[in-house]
Amino acid sequence: MKLIVLIPSYNTGRLLADTVAHALEHWNEVLVVIDGSTDGSEKAVESMRATHPGLRVLKQPCNRGKGAAVLRGAEFAGAEGFTHVLTMDSDGQHPPDWIPKFIALIQTHPEAVLFGKPVFGPEAPLLRVRGRRISNAWSDIETLGWGIGDSLFGMRVYPVQPLLRAFRGTLFARRFDFDTEIAVRVCWQGVPTINVPTPVRYLTAAEGGVSQFRYVRDNALLTWMHARLLIGFALRLPLLLVRTLRGGNPLKNVVVP
Repeated sequence: MKLIVLIPSYNTGRLLADTVAHALEHWNEVLVVIDGSTDGSEKAVESMRATHPGLRVLKQPCNRGKGAAVLRGAEFAGAEGFTHVLTMDSDGQHPPDWIPKFIALIQTHPEAVLFGKPVFGPEAPLLRVRGRRISNAWSDIETLGWGIGDSLFGMRVYPVQPLLRAFRGTLFARRFDFDTEIAVRVCWQGVPTINVPTPVRYLTAAEGGVSQFRYVRDNALLTWMHARLLIGFALRLPLLLVRTLRGGNPLKNVVVP
């Protein structure tokens, strides 16, 4: 097994350099994909390369979306011989000190996808916390409860090849719809999944917190995505029923402390 931490980023300011620096404290192979940022945030990261030979930086010529950035990174990782990618956001929400926990678990179950399941603090926006329940419910239906603890949380570990197959199965999943659609599509492949309870932090504006989420635009995108996935679900229903009758996800009951 050969793993690289994959961090897509778009205009996250000083948080990007902080996230990358903390990630490098816990793993020496890190890939940053700059998704057409215009704030110059990549400069501080590029300056780290002299002292961190395992740090790579790729640049998209324009903003194409989180999913497109992850796809670019996954293709690069596969070409470089990496078998797994650990994805995490660049905006300070995901805890870099949990990287070793994810890596230790994937070393035990290299065939699996690890889904971070957010543990929210009191600062988390209630609208965001409650709103994701709708997407989670639809994802459960679309996979017959295969085991997606949270369909929107982006700290995950994917085996590279199932991730690339999931991307090849759709022309979409290139923007905010990426996390949910790819989660459903790897489950459709029959890839075992494990949910990892993971603390999430929402930073204030004073702390440099930035969000690319746009309520109307992105909820419309998710609605269209689930409509498409329900069609895919109906076409795959016989196969999904057979897998469910055979026991479903073999790692669904793995308990992560």
